[in-house]
Amino acid sequence: MSLLSSASTAIDPLRFREALGHYASGITVISSHIDGEPVGFTCQSFYSVSMSPPLVSFSVMSSSLSYPKIRRAGRFAVNILSGEQVRVSNQFARRGVDKWQGVEWQESPLGNPVIVGSLHWLDCEIHAEHAAGDHLIVIGEVKALKLQEAAATQPLLYFKGQYCNLAAHGAV
Repeated sequence: MSLLSSASTAIDPLRFREALGHYASGITVISSHIDGEPVGFTCQSFYSVSMSPPLVSFSVMSSSLSYPKIRRAGRFAVNILSGEQVRVSNQFARRGVDKWQGVEWQESPLGNPVIVGSLHWLDCEIHAEHAAGDHLIVIGEVKALKLQEAAATQPLLYFKGQYCNLAAHGAV
């Protein structure tokens, strides 16, 4: 009997979440601007899709209050947060608060808010959207980007349910 065939087919949601928590990920804020209002949310499910054309993707809960506004705008920025932006990440992860209070931002070439102090940002137009369980997978085509020149700045990472510092673990 193989190891795979002996595994249970029912996956416990808490065990699934714990297993995925062992995969370190960067933290981003997905942002847009519509009806004179900046919108955004914290997202750790972000990744590159294609180099040609330049495509990226993120996943968002189907019940998100922010994403329908971003969909209407048809565009978004990916703010790749730096290690110093834990407060920004926490603020954009909450519902029912003014996420932009005290957050300095500038307008991107496509009109999206880009958060000052972010490690880098990507300016995107929505290319495709796919339903996937309780989430939506959104694919964006990158139209502009900005790489910050502060090479010593570390990314904000999330691992095992908490923020962590890449520099504290050393390079391999």
